[in-house]
Amino acid sequence: MTDPAHLPPQDLTMAEAATELERLAAEIAAHDRAYHQHDAPLISDADYDALRRRNAAIEFRFPELIRGDSPSRRVGAPPVAQFGKVRHAVPMLSLENAFSDDDVRDFFDGVRNFIKELRDDPGQPIAVVAEPKIDGLSISLRYEDGAFVQGATRGDGSEGEDVTANLRTLKDLPLRLSPPCPSVVEVRGEVYMTRADFMALNERRAAEGEPVFANPRNAAAGSLRQLDPGITAKRPLRLFAYALGEVGEPPAASHWEFLGRLTGWGFHVNPEARRCADVDEALAFHHALQDSRPTLDYDIDGVVYKVDRFDWQQRLGQVARAPRWAVAHKFPAEQARTIVRAIEVQVGRTGALTPVAHLEPVTVGGVVVARATLHNEDEIRRKDIRVGDTVVVQRAGDVIPQVVAVIDDGARHARPPYEFPTICPVCGAHATRPEGEVIRRCTGGLTCPAQAVERLRHFAARDAFDIEGLGEKNVEFLFAKGWVKSPADIFRLGERYGPGANLERLSTQPGWGAASARKLFEAIDRRRVIPLDRLIFALGIRQVGQATARLLALHYGSAENWRRRMTEAADPASDAYAELTNINGIGPSVAQDIVAFFAEAHNQTALDDLVDQLAEIAPLEAPRTASPIAGKTVVFTGTLETMTRSEAKARAESLGAKVAGSVSRGTDWVVAGADSGSKAAKARDLGVAVLTEQEWLALIGG
Repeated sequence: MTDPAHLPPQDLTMAEAATELERLAAEIAAHDRAYHQHDAPLISDADYDALRRRNAAIEFRFPELIRGDSPSRRVGAPPVAQFGKVRHAVPMLSLENAFSDDDVRDFFDGVRNFIKELRDDPGQPIAVVAEPKIDGLSISLRYEDGAFVQGATRGDGSEGEDVTANLRTLKDLPLRLSPPCPSVVEVRGEVYMTRADFMALNERRAAEGEPVFANPRNAAAGSLRQLDPGITAKRPLRLFAYALGEVGEPPAASHWEFLGRLTGWGFHVNPEARRCADVDEALAFHHALQDSRPTLDYDIDGVVYKVDRFDWQQRLGQVARAPRWAVAHKFPAEQARTIVRAIEVQVGRTGALTPVAHLEPVTVGGVVVARATLHNEDEIRRKDIRVGDTVVVQRAGDVIPQVVAVIDDGARHARPPYEFPTICPVCGAHATRPEGEVIRRCTGGLTCPAQAVERLRHFAARDAFDIEGLGEKNVEFLFAKGWVKSPADIFRLGERYGPGANLERLSTQPGWGAASARKLFEAIDRRRVIPLDRLIFALGIRQVGQATARLLALHYGSAENWRRRMTEAADPASDAYAELTNINGIGPSVAQDIVAFFAEAHNQTALDDLVDQLAEIAPLEAPRTASPIAGKTVVFTGTLETMTRSEAKARAESLGAKVAGSVSRGTDWVVAGADSGSKAAKARDLGVAVLTEQEWLALIGG
């Protein structure tokens, strides 16, 4: 029988063609790994090109047999009008930052205090995997039965953009995993560009008269988010894989073992990664990598430490939007000297007055810095920053520029000290500073244009309503025109200015066109259905960030119930106020700010107006679980034997329960450890079930 590999495409049967395409896909993928990941090609360029030409010829003859992992699918996908959205089955979390060795030791102490057996045995080491923190674009890669089926950007952590076609063009990305592998596995990684490739790309763009990229990260992000995958295919993008998302069957017992599995599947894993037995080894790795940082051919801004054991990772869980089992240890910020040319006071959405220094432009860590935060009036006074001073600036965490010190040039006595304003620089209202606070605030409220604009920006921002095309400049433009004064006005914009001649009215404004106006109206309409937690966050209530908004949405279930209970909570003696402060993670200060928001009649009116414009406020889905405690309220009291109180609370929340800090008639169970005290007694008086720790463990399944 003739080997199909030796037959010309026109002589192959369909079965032989399928066999040959399978062989070619595997062989070409192996050569791609050898060349792009190990810099060790196994065949000549001519032989490699011959394999790809044969694959293309067979696919041309049998288009119905084109495989999902075909080499031809790395290029040639048609452009798209816009990226679709992908909901992450497992959220892509952010990382908490550590800026000093002491911060890292605090992280290790936190892990030890959370897991009881570690707290009880101080000598037991906590091994971590230390990996360079690549300055690129985070992505998730989903595989089913070994085949790459979908890729997405991180987005807001819960929902990203579908960039599957673009990711297929990356030579570092295996289109099929080498067996064995789980039936479903999601791999997380970072798309980046080497410094050498970045320089070469910018040189080509400059020669062709195109704008150059600011840095390798921007180049990587811009390249991956091209609507035409053919453009992405021409960009020198690379990929490091480093984390696990959704998975059918656990592929390893530890993170270090998992990195080995990634290599076996065909991924490129950062060769600098190390397993460190304890905190001292981890810090030594960080210091050594900081010294060798300039020799690397890619940008890094620190080291990520991950608790090695997967079972400990699972028990540690997450807090807000970051895991408890990982931390990013940033490198010291780069610094430079420059001159303060002016000090401007900006007004935020809550009325906070924030001083900003306008600087003589200076390059810090490869980025031109012309502005830096001065934090607040106390910081200006403490550092005695004056206009005209020579100062040291740095990019904290390589991101936010700030002034860290003043250089005495001998002429400072001739420059007057800076006087912080006591009236709002925008609306002229008094700017007051409550006792005990460091922030001075404008009292103008929504009559202050700066506050109104900032609230609208916050409302439309990515983590809130995420209205594409309604960025800072467009918000300012629409507000200045008088077309958008409140959140509800955003949803009336299409009615006023969209149809027919009104669309032309907006599209003829400076910076607008018919296409951009139409896209904005379409983006607005897509946000008429919004999850409750995003709505709560978008309202801009003081101290209510994304984590608190999520707690409120999960606890109250619906927008109607939340609003009714917040109004009732105006009375500090009410059960509604007790319920609010009883939510684990919401203290009296946050509760007072929420109640104060609803006490303002104009806030209630604006919210009514907004709700009328929305089609649906969707309740936030609790964690998917069939546990018997989902939706129930539990209180922990006393000393537990098998776990710390923190772990017990985290475990209950991961199973869909609500954890409260005090007992009420709405409590379903009180779990009483040793020395449980008054809470257990109050539960018995109210007829609330009191469980022992062992009964609780039996209830939740161990």
